[in-house]
Amino acid sequence: MINRPAAHGNPDSPHAANPSRSRPDRRVAAHDRQHHGSRPCFGSGRKRGACAQAFGRSRGGFMCKVHARCDSLGLPLDFPLTGGEASDYGGVDSLMAMPVPKPPALFADKGYDGDRFRENLLLHNILPVIPPRSNRKTPEYPDYRRYRDRNRVERMFGFLEHQRPIATRFEKTPLSYLSFLNLAAARLWLKHFVNRA
Repeated sequence: MINRPAAHGNPDSPHAANPSRSRPDRRVAAHDRQHHGSRPCFGSGRKRGACAQAFGRSRGGFMCKVHARCDSLGLPLDFPLTGGEASDYGGVDSLMAMPVPKPPALFADKGYDGDRFRENLLLHNILPVIPPRSNRKTPEYPDYRRYRDRNRVERMFGFLEHQRPIATRFEKTPLSYLSFLNLAAARLWLKHFVNRA
């Protein structure tokens, strides 16, 4: 609304004696609104990709893949993370670079079956106990009686899957998600020590 010019010209108007009491011109104040200024949006910062958060697209959806290295009792030692679409080979280097005692044999599922990985294990005097992939031309079958001990690792993963924050990954950042994994691993280690005592 604009000023009424009749307020100053009409002597009968209540604002005629005091022109300063007239209603101000709102058209002048209307230009002070935020959208009249040219400035960047507050949410236009640098977007971070999902790769930095260990996420990836797979057949099961947008998820991540948890690798684990365990001792002979099936107790977890570390959890490297890779994207859901990545091969199991993505976590091999992190698993083998851990500063832990070298095992005499390594049990793994067929996702880790590969010539390079097998040769690397044999060079370090580690016996690979890994079932072959179905598409291998020259499969190398392991000692399946020894391979039964891998069920300790499967039971460890079964325990992790019963923890809802781990099974569904509500946390976005790898650091927060690894915190839940380490807390669950601590519960397994404490349970082991309590049972031994």
